[in-house]
Amino acid sequence: MKLEKRCEGQPSAVPEEAPSKGKKPVLIYIMILFIAAFLMMALSFAAHQRSNTEALGELQNSVSAMQEVQATQEQIILLQTELADVRKEAEELEDAAVDAQKQIDALLALYSLQQHYSNRDLEACRADLEAFEKQGYQDALPDSAGKSLTPPSVRFQELKSAVEAMETEENP
Repeated sequence: MKLEKRCEGQPSAVPEEAPSKGKKPVLIYIMILFIAAFLMMALSFAAHQRSNTEALGELQNSVSAMQEVQATQEQIILLQTELADVRKEAEELEDAAVDAQKQIDALLALYSLQQHYSNRDLEACRADLEAFEKQGYQDALPDSAGKSLTPPSVRFQELKSAVEAMETEENP
């Protein structure tokens, strides 16, 4: 009620123009603040985008480097596999060469035995047979030959039997 008395007795002292003059600077200040905030946000967004672009570029470089490393690793694995295959093949070839050399040596020993038998040299035949069996050449002789030829393994058995027969004839 006191308020009513004051208001009724006194005319309004605040002019109408004053509030509108006081609100304009505040609105301008608020607009400037909003514009400044908007500009700060735009600058922050631009800086963030630039940072993201740089980070993305680094990630792409890292991905490219990783792809190169992966391709190199795959190539290394492929080369290691090829190397293992070549080593295995080399071992097989080496084994085949050893077997072939043993077969050649066995055939030469068989030829020597046959020559000594043809010359009726019993002492040389005994020495050849002993060396032949000592070296294990009987296993290295081929079991087959061309058409109408006696296989070397069979020929060895024939010569061995013939030499043994010669020994029994000589030493009854």
